[in-house]
Amino acid sequence: MKKNLSISVIEFDIEWENPQANLEFLEDQLESISTDLVILPEMFTTGFSMNAGKIAEEPFGKTYQWMKSKAVQGNFAICGSVSTKENEKFYNRMYFVTPNETKVYDKKHLFGYGKETEAYSAGNEIITVEYLGWKFRLIVCYDLRFPVWCRNSDEYDALICVANWPAVRVEPWKALLKVRAIENMAYVVGVNRIGTDDYDLKYNGNSKVFDPVGEELKPKKSAQSLLQFEISKEIIENYRKNYGFLNDRDQFELK
Repeated sequence: MKKNLSISVIEFDIEWENPQANLEFLEDQLESISTDLVILPEMFTTGFSMNAGKIAEEPFGKTYQWMKSKAVQGNFAICGSVSTKENEKFYNRMYFVTPNETKVYDKKHLFGYGKETEAYSAGNEIITVEYLGWKFRLIVCYDLRFPVWCRNSDEYDALICVANWPAVRVEPWKALLKVRAIENMAYVVGVNRIGTDDYDLKYNGNSKVFDPVGEELKPKKSAQSLLQFEISKEIIENYRKNYGFLNDRDQFELK
């Protein structure tokens, strides 16, 4: 177990439907990086495109293979979502890749307002990943608005939300990240893109990390696109021991 974990988030202007250009940019960002975990935005190789038939990769395809090679070379975990086609359906699929194993999460709550429901199929499985003695719950963008789906029912330590969340709704983004941390007594890491996409939607990043009582963490290091944070297992344990809020959770089952 690592008591203190280094997390690196990359918020960048994703070049529309151009995986090669985006991976080349990320290669530069990850060169010689020292970290435990790298988190990339939603659909980080293409942008939030509804042209699923054009951009979708096969399961564990080119982008996944790139992620795996980075994890092995850098001895870190890396996660982000990719448009994926499986069994004639399309999924907004999040990979969490470590040097030794991979976990997959398919976005549950599809963004109907942005016509994601017309292009993609929803996942239906909650995924929690264990890595270096930490438990991470995985969600994608619009999932953040649904507290029952994010509920800390299995003692996870951190909620990771990868997103393409437009600037026009940035206040809900910041508020929801904070409240998910407070109600679940867990770290929440939200990673968002910047720039403008082909639908003329503007994004202003605002990638954030909140601690288990909703305090915003400041980056330990920052560069143009790369922000590095440190999270502490001791802080989680102390807050939960001292306050015990999770002991009073309501019990329920998702249908």
